[in-house]
Amino acid sequence: MQTVYEKPKSQVKLSDYEIPIVARGKLIKNYTQEYGGRYGSAKFITPDANKYLDQIVLKNPSRLKELYNLSIDEILDYMDDLGKRLVLEENEYLQECFQLACEASGLTPSVLYTTYKALPMFLSKPVLTEMLEKRIGIKYLEEWVPTKLIDGRTVSVRAFGARTAHIIAGNVPLVAAGTLARRCCTRWDTIIKLPSNDPLTATALARTMIEMEPNHPITKSVSVAYWKGGDESFETRFYRPENIEKIIAWGGFNSIKHITRYLQPGIDLITLDPKLSISIIGKEAFQNEETMRTVAQRAAIDVGSWNQEACVNSRVIYVQSGTTTEEIAHLNILGSYLYYALTNLPSHVSTPAKDFNLDLKGDIDGLRMDEEWYKVFGGEKNEGAVIVSQLDEPVDFSQKLCGRVVNLVPIDDISTAIQSVNAYTQTVGIYPESLKKKIRDDLILHGVQRIVSLGFAPNGTFSTPQDAIEPLRRMCKWVMDESSVRD
Repeated sequence: MQTVYEKPKSQVKLSDYEIPIVARGKLIKNYTQEYGGRYGSAKFITPDANKYLDQIVLKNPSRLKELYNLSIDEILDYMDDLGKRLVLEENEYLQECFQLACEASGLTPSVLYTTYKALPMFLSKPVLTEMLEKRIGIKYLEEWVPTKLIDGRTVSVRAFGARTAHIIAGNVPLVAAGTLARRCCTRWDTIIKLPSNDPLTATALARTMIEMEPNHPITKSVSVAYWKGGDESFETRFYRPENIEKIIAWGGFNSIKHITRYLQPGIDLITLDPKLSISIIGKEAFQNEETMRTVAQRAAIDVGSWNQEACVNSRVIYVQSGTTTEEIAHLNILGSYLYYALTNLPSHVSTPAKDFNLDLKGDIDGLRMDEEWYKVFGGEKNEGAVIVSQLDEPVDFSQKLCGRVVNLVPIDDISTAIQSVNAYTQTVGIYPESLKKKIRDDLILHGVQRIVSLGFAPNGTFSTPQDAIEPLRRMCKWVMDESSVRD
């Protein structure tokens, strides 16, 4: 086993990446299917999910009752114990996972290492307690909560877990941890479909659960498997109401459209689809050089964290600099500060892109020949770049920006930035705080889903809504017991 701190120096052998099916506390290791990761040359082999469908799904829903014999406190203790076992230097499954991620993920080793080091914290009891209390209310998970209505009826409501399938994203490994955290704490039965760019994280967590307590009800309510999306021989048998009540899908247009073909009465689809994020900087950023450098540093964090692989990363920044020649000159200075801050972020936060998009590089190089309209800082290699528009319009390829490439757009009025957002806009980082409070309602009306202080876009938590919905509540079944009898 190579050290977990470094990217493997040579291509791994196929046999190094055998990914079992985890089926309700048991491992299936009949490796017959070969697949390639989304990045690099890494390959992995898995069992054929078609052969083990009956073991992957929960055939008898009555078995969920075992989860209801556990109190929420006992469930949180289980998760906390699991988190303590997810120390990268001590967990062989995570070490293997890290090595494969260095090949299959779009993230670089130093950023991946920081992400895996955060796993214990995300599964700690205080963090998960806050998540349940803030997003659901623990009492609704523990008991029937009565409410008296004006007509004399008593309606008792309780949040029950459902039989769920999770088609998770692989851009950041914490998605797998978040999925397990949400499902365990709310007593869902869970089947996780692994993504090709992170086919081991969820498996590593599930294998750690088996090692911890193989016969525990939580362990036995989790299945993890990989199958190629679009495998109709498997999916037509899998996506049925007798197997699945809710599908939670992270994915783009094509993958979500594909899943909708299996929807029918009895199956609810919850989508957490990819989004684009921006920033808005008010004129206050230009008070003095110190303020400009501070703003640039905060913007660099929103752009560069996770190497701009996450939905929360900013790709276009609207700056209320003004659009006169003198004002654009000040914006260019801010652009130079941002480029310096971006390329000097600590390596555990951000690094040059692993595989810089060649089409994007061609687009950037094309802008260098038109300095009247664009000023480009960097981008000669794979370190990232800051493109400063010299007119109040973003580049026409703004939706392709990645690899720590950001576009600064000058505006005279903040309303221009507000008009630029839509339902595809997830996070907007804003400076200063006073501006955020002025425009947040208008941004929401135009489709924005999350508003943060500039520099805090990467600071996500399970204790908040996501993509303008309450996914934790949506994934539960909210059932009621009505009583019209007066005792």
